[in-house]
Amino acid sequence: MSLSIALQMDHISTVSIGGDTSFALALEAQLRGHRLFHYTPDRLSMAGGRVFARIEELQVRDEKGNHFTLGEAVRTDLSEMDVILLRQDPPFDMNYITTTHILERIHPKTLVVNDPAWVRNSPEKIFVTEFPDLMPETLITKDPREVDDFRKMHGDIIVKPLYGNGGAGIFHLHEADRNLASLLEMFAQMFREPFIVQRYLKEVRAGDKRIILVDGEAVGAINRVPAEHDSRSNMHVGGRAEKTELTKREREICARIGPSLKERGFILVGIDVIGDYMTEINVTSPTGIREVKRFGGADIAALFWDVVEDKRR
Repeated sequence: MSLSIALQMDHISTVSIGGDTSFALALEAQLRGHRLFHYTPDRLSMAGGRVFARIEELQVRDEKGNHFTLGEAVRTDLSEMDVILLRQDPPFDMNYITTTHILERIHPKTLVVNDPAWVRNSPEKIFVTEFPDLMPETLITKDPREVDDFRKMHGDIIVKPLYGNGGAGIFHLHEADRNLASLLEMFAQMFREPFIVQRYLKEVRAGDKRIILVDGEAVGAINRVPAEHDSRSNMHVGGRAEKTELTKREREICARIGPSLKERGFILVGIDVIGDYMTEINVTSPTGIREVKRFGGADIAALFWDVVEDKRR
């Protein structure tokens, strides 16, 4: 089987190939003989009920500084593609949401991964609230009095943007920290949406585990340990990746959420687990598969394409 695959992503020139999941997926697809194309979200158009983009044929190489070649941009009806990978990074804003509305017009005749309607309807920090017994105590609000009462009840808290990503704007506030009011004023000025407050999990010092699920099944994980003077474990802000195995509790979490992921057409998902609690379900452009393989784990890119090819059959 040879598929025509378009990647909707941030420009290929900007990715750091050592840890980029979109790049790993492209490498495996190319190895299997699939034909790759590339475009950025700003090239997406809809006219007369048809969806177009100016796409470039893409070749990839696992060579730092020489990792891609692009052909000439050609205006193409995306219904001619077999698969589109929806892989641009958040922020999950109205621009992102608009792309899901447009891509929904051609899915599932053209298989969009992950399903654009369910990506739109499952924001990562809200989707997780469907499983309240699997997550730490959580508050979504813009009301400062609610936040103050929540901190009085739970002590140390984490405050972060509801639609943020990559560890940006995450604050750890101690029970006696006097900056809460100022922080909430700043958030109110910066974000139109509510923000999210969670009980601080001290287990984060031992790591924030990223678990990858393919078609609802757990297939690998890495542990991300925050730097000594940071509460965030995201690797591009200084977190350190290390080899790990899944605990019994983590397998229970994956078994609980797996059916919901399959029902929503989420083929590739990354969840974040601290201690015994799941904090996020990442469905937009989950990362981590290169790190899993680097530490001797599964070749998740191969598992991913096995599922996609089977669905196209």
